[in-house]
Amino acid sequence: MGDQQCQERSYLSLKIYPPHSFSQKALIDTQQKYKALYKESIDNPELFWGKVAQEIDWFKPWEKTSNGELIHPQWFCGGSLNVSYNCLDRHLKGNRKSKRALVWEGENGESLTYSYEELTKEVCITANVLKKHGVGKSDTVVIYMPLIPQAIITMLACARIGAIHNVVFAGFSSKSLLERILDSGARLIVTADGGFRRGKIIPLKTRVDEAASLSNQIKKVLVFKRTGSAVQMIEGRDYWMEKERAGVEEFCDPAVLDSEQPLFILYTSGTTGKPKGIVHSSGGYLVQTAFSTKMIFDLKEEDLYWCTADIGWITGHSYVVYGPLANGASIFIYEGAPDFPSFDRFWQLIEKYKITIFYTSPTAIRAFIKWGLQWIANHDLSSLRLLGSVGEPINPEVWMWFYRHVGKEKCPIVDTWWQTETGSILISPLPGATPMKPGSATFPFFGISPEVVDEQGNPLPPGRNGFLVIKGPWPSMFRGIYKDENNYKKIYFSRIPGVYFTGDGAYKDEEGYFWITGRIDDVINVSGHRIGSAEVENALVSHPAVAEAAVVGIPDPYKGEALIAFITLKEGYLASTELVQVLKDHVVKEIGSLARPQEIRFLDTLPKTRSGKIVRRLLKEVSLQGRITGDTTTLEDSQFIDKIGKI
Repeated sequence: MGDQQCQERSYLSLKIYPPHSFSQKALIDTQQKYKALYKESIDNPELFWGKVAQEIDWFKPWEKTSNGELIHPQWFCGGSLNVSYNCLDRHLKGNRKSKRALVWEGENGESLTYSYEELTKEVCITANVLKKHGVGKSDTVVIYMPLIPQAIITMLACARIGAIHNVVFAGFSSKSLLERILDSGARLIVTADGGFRRGKIIPLKTRVDEAASLSNQIKKVLVFKRTGSAVQMIEGRDYWMEKERAGVEEFCDPAVLDSEQPLFILYTSGTTGKPKGIVHSSGGYLVQTAFSTKMIFDLKEEDLYWCTADIGWITGHSYVVYGPLANGASIFIYEGAPDFPSFDRFWQLIEKYKITIFYTSPTAIRAFIKWGLQWIANHDLSSLRLLGSVGEPINPEVWMWFYRHVGKEKCPIVDTWWQTETGSILISPLPGATPMKPGSATFPFFGISPEVVDEQGNPLPPGRNGFLVIKGPWPSMFRGIYKDENNYKKIYFSRIPGVYFTGDGAYKDEEGYFWITGRIDDVINVSGHRIGSAEVENALVSHPAVAEAAVVGIPDPYKGEALIAFITLKEGYLASTELVQVLKDHVVKEIGSLARPQEIRFLDTLPKTRSGKIVRRLLKEVSLQGRITGDTTTLEDSQFIDKIGKI
């Protein structure tokens, strides 16, 4: 069936409208208002973003809204601000001073709550500790910590003094940590003695020691106590944060920083090669991240907002920390995994804290489906008013399950598309205004001009799958790859000149809805026909027995490539040769005979990162070599490696 996305076709005409009760109170309550404001943002982007930028506090107003450049953009030129000040201090002037800023629960059940006043104090103390240890403006600080309040506090402390933070996901190995330390030029690391994950201690300080032993670049290591486990402390290099905090002042003036001052470096990697250090600015990033958080999540003063992402990923930066706190929201974070100590952990937390906004990944939702409805049945989820999806395209069936069983058909779903490089959400419904189609990211956000094009950059008609590109600059877009100008231009701006090349496939339907089909490097060539792995995965997941699916291509002497599907089953279904044939026939029915998998293999779990993305290259290695030899440090569940030999 090639370019036609058969699995979604049955959903093209299905529209689910926001509940009237939701729209009545929404910031944007009709599609007509969205279209009018969107037109304004496209027709005169500088005027539009100039108005939006006035919603945050500036120490010095900008002289020019934008330089208009796509490859080397600058926004709010000549303006100065401080991101930490915008996330904290400006909320202390009114009723938000005593409002909950951050609510946290650890894996072992302990909890902490910080008001905006208390969080500001903690950030100032940590900022003064960093300054005491020689950290200044434009210095890079590596943060390698579990998801505890001190991790977010350290991010905000760096922003306060103008230091550039480089958060490294706590699941990375010492080798991966060292690679990011060396590339970013960091001389100081903030870490913890360890972290908890599924009842085990993650030895973070030990990994830091291993990384530091291989380079003389690291001069200082600041260590928070989390687990109480014994760790080595090297005199003159390692310092306990609790002790260091005791002797510093409780206030730190926010640095006055240029709008284009780098806020952070965040490393992202493809299937192979060196990780790319994505650089984001202060002013443009904060303006668009704050605005998109407000509009897409329809933030209300009384909301308790939970984005389940780790801060080691861009979603954690933009929609756990900076976007919500810039809006004065109350955020919730949880240290542990959704299946420990039981499969209903997330539902317990939503019920206990009365979460109102729940933003998670399709991978997590598919896991919820696999575990079964019995884990939801005994929990009151009535506090929820809005759901969100992030990280990868969501299957229509998974979308519907989320809508029916978690949202009880009363919560709109914002299915968001964006990337580390984009900084903020670029395509998404507005929950009070947009008629939703299950599996579609719907329409572009304000100021964003996406297009689906062919290899020459020509726009494609509705229904034709092509490359998703973005025309024109936007404030939150990245400012480059750290120390790698050549790849920055080559990867993102050279393949189709004049636009930002996203690397994702997509198509638009007749009504202008965008359907994201996944990474273009996940396209498999079978007998001369391009078949997207996501297309076949969607077909498999639409069968009632299948919880999750991942499809890879392997060389075939006759077809060019053959499809191998890896499947996890829902509760109550057993793997069998009969089921293999049923699933193959189901794919043929849904897509066509070209998409029939050559093999279907059943697994207890698929290899996934903590951000929820399936690591297909590992499945490809297993298919080709019968074993895994590549990097596995990003895996959420290392037990996958132990089980892989049973395939």
